[in-house]
This record gives sequence, C-alpha cells and structure tokens, in this order.
Amino acid sequence: MTYSVAVAGASGYAGGELLRLLAAHPEFEVRTVTGHSSAGRPLIESQPHLRSLAHLTLGETTPEVLDGHDIVFFALPHGASGALTAQLRDVRLAVDCGADHRLQSAEDWAAFYGGEHHEAWTYGVPELIVATAGAGAAGTWDRQREEIAGATRIAAPGCNASTVALSLAPGIAAGVIEAEDIVSVLAVGPSGAGKAAKTHLLGAELMGTANPYAVGGTHRHIPEIKQSLRRAGAAAEPTISFTPVLVPMSRGILATTTARLAPGVTAEQVRSAWEDAYVGETFVHVLPEGQFPRTADTLGANTCLMGLAIDEAAGRVVVVAALDNLAKGTAGAAIQSANIALGLPEATGLSVDGVAP
Repeated sequence: MTYSVAVAGASGYAGGELLRLLAAHPEFEVRTVTGHSSAGRPLIESQPHLRSLAHLTLGETTPEVLDGHDIVFFALPHGASGALTAQLRDVRLAVDCGADHRLQSAEDWAAFYGGEHHEAWTYGVPELIVATAGAGAAGTWDRQREEIAGATRIAAPGCNASTVALSLAPGIAAGVIEAEDIVSVLAVGPSGAGKAAKTHLLGAELMGTANPYAVGGTHRHIPEIKQSLRRAGAAAEPTISFTPVLVPMSRGILATTTARLAPGVTAEQVRSAWEDAYVGETFVHVLPEGQFPRTADTLGANTCLMGLAIDEAAGRVVVVAALDNLAKGTAGAAIQSANIALGLPEATGLSVDGVAP
C-alpha cells in the first residue's frame, strides 16, 4: 500500500530533512508540500538538494490543502501547528515536529512557551523507557513504541530533549542513578534553531567560537526532559541543569550528561542497565567500554550513539550521546514513529549509516 503524504513547513530545515528521508521511503508518496512566504514557488528553490522532488510546488499551509492525505507531517514553528491540527477532518495520521503537542502540563507550556496549550499527543521516541509498575530496580517497564502502535496523532520530540532522555532513562528505570542533580551540557548545531535569518546564527557570528544560550534553566526542552524521566520511573521529581552551546557545525548534538550514582551501585550494574535497555534496538547503540561517539558518526543517520563512564571521585555516571538533530532528533524520529503507528517495519526508509568524512 502507498500512503499519500503532505509536509507542512516544507521550506525549512526540519521540513527539508523530512522530505529527504521520505523521498527514499518505499511506502510513502509525497504529494503535497506547503510553505508560508514561499507558497507558489517551486520546492527546489528552497531545497535545492532534493532533486527527486523538483516537480513539487509549495502550496498554502491551510487545513483545506492538508486534509485528504493519509499522513501529514508538520514542520512549523512552535505555536503554529496547534490551530491547524485542530481543524483536520480527513487525515489518518498527523505527526507534529514542533512543540505544540509535546507537553502534558499546561503550566509547563505557559512557563516555557506561552499562548494556548494544546492537547498532548503520543510522544514519538520509540526507544524511550516507560515504567509500568513500581520504580527503580524493582519496577518493570515497556517502551514508548507500545503506545505509538496504532496512534493517529504523534508529537515528534525536541532534539535536545530526546538526546538527554535517551541518555538517562535506562539508569532511572534500573534505579542505578538519582533523578535529582542532573547536569547536561550540549554542543549543538545551529540548524536546530530553524532557517529564519537571525543575526546570532550568521556564519560570521558562529565560525571560530562556541556560544552558550538559554543559560540558567530557561531552555524550552527542560520540561520535556523531566516529563520523560518521570515516565521512566524517577522516584523523586527530576531536577536538571541544562546548558546548550552553539558550535560551528551545521547539524548534530553531542550531549554530556552526568547524574549521581545511587548508593551501593557498581560499575557493572551501571553498564548492564544501559546495555540491557538498548541491546535489541536498531537505532540506539551503547558503545563498548572506553569508547565515546562523535557527532560525525551520526551525520544523516537515524542513530543515537552513546558511551558511558563512571567518575569515581565525583560519584557520578557520565553519559556522552551523539545524534543528528535533524535526522534522529526530528525527522527520523517522526518517520520511525509513523512506521510503527501504521504497522510498517520500524526501520522502513531509515538508515543506520551516516555520511563520512
């Protein structure tokens, strides 16, 4: 069966990555692409690398244009998709790559985004651990993919949020780390900020420097991370100091996250928690002891790679995770989740192979 697909926000970075991956998907056919100021212009003007989709023209982003497709992917700025999704009447599956449907708490939305809070949709990180009974080492857990199967509305994750949540969820679920006093520092590429022209994202402002932003607990992905860690079985309310740093690479995230070891936990228990959690996963891989990922190893791939270490003197676990913020962090997660929702093989149209050098 071939599913008809529309992509709203097709002229941006996330929209372009969705289209790049969708173009190679054997079951999905991109029939409609929409933009805002670019409506009426050929897609190829906004996405000149997508030669196989050069026949498409950007349309208006309206419910009338999007309705009637089997699948609609939204790649719009935060706050722009919620009003549109509420007006869809004839769409089998909608996947939002923005933040509008990620947060369950209206209070969190008001504090970090503002404006109208929309209904939370099924969260699109298939590998994420979800506690089902008890907490810590005595608890049991499933995967988020069980909730995605058969879903009709999916919220793709924030790229930083999914990187940190995947880094910590195994330790939370196994009870080998504490959910309080988590520290995460991320080197991120500027493509995560979108395609709109902004002075601080100009090449002259980024080249040869590293620029911290959203310092002091203000980044919008913080409540999303805490929401995921609570679901993984955190015994206490998670607390996290989260600092992203823009670095001069177009795409990628390298997240270095540390958490306190639970009392009496051994190094063997720590490594077992992560390896057992991800041993059967196609797209999340724990590297051998002593190895740590580079962002270059995930470029263009739907993979999250992570390495583990224990800082004995500080009594902390250190997790270093890398992924491509546009691929596994956004568009890849969206398509992977769509595959699951529709009953297709999870890896359809997605690759674990990156691009090098």
